[in-house]
Amino acid sequence: MAHTGLVLPNSGHNRDAEANKFGMWLFLFTELLLFGGLFIVYMVYRMLNHEAFLLSSFELNVTMGTVNTVVLLVSSMTIAMAVSAIQMGQAKRSAMLLWITFALAGVFLVIKYFEWSAKIHHGLFPGLDYYNNLPAGERLFFFLYYIMTGLHALHIIIGMVIILFTIRQTNNGTLSPEKHSLTENAGLYWHLVDLIWIYLFPLFYLIH
Repeated sequence: MAHTGLVLPNSGHNRDAEANKFGMWLFLFTELLLFGGLFIVYMVYRMLNHEAFLLSSFELNVTMGTVNTVVLLVSSMTIAMAVSAIQMGQAKRSAMLLWITFALAGVFLVIKYFEWSAKIHHGLFPGLDYYNNLPAGERLFFFLYYIMTGLHALHIIIGMVIILFTIRQTNNGTLSPEKHSLTENAGLYWHLVDLIWIYLFPLFYLIH
């Protein structure tokens, strides 16, 4: 059977960048619903246990939290620059900026590791004796702290995997100024991760 050369719309021969972006926005919306629900739970319990939440927040390391905030803000800038670079056809520069974003994500996780380790070393973790003897309000604060920052850290790890895949596609020459939706979607995801931390940081570390 002779090949006619006919290419049907949306038959898989043409990538629909707009559909990809719409799918990513839809995914980000579900993520916002997830964290939005957790933020509401946090605010309700904080109103009911204001004094206990205030005392518990003093146990958190504001310096580490501040450094991590700066790290994520810088990483948002570098991934935005990576998107601009691939749009201008600068694939090597885009890959380099993605590597920097990846490294900054690693720095965030290392700082978070040391922060969690210090808390666990002092018994501030669900199930440990010191934690079990805390007043109910303080136990609730640290329970929410581990759930919400742990879930955020998981999103950081997922973001690092996405960034690595984007770097690979960039180096393979798969991405170009005409076809760069993967880099854009990686950037959108990373900005969401950054945005969530912007809310988590004051909620847990800067309570007044």
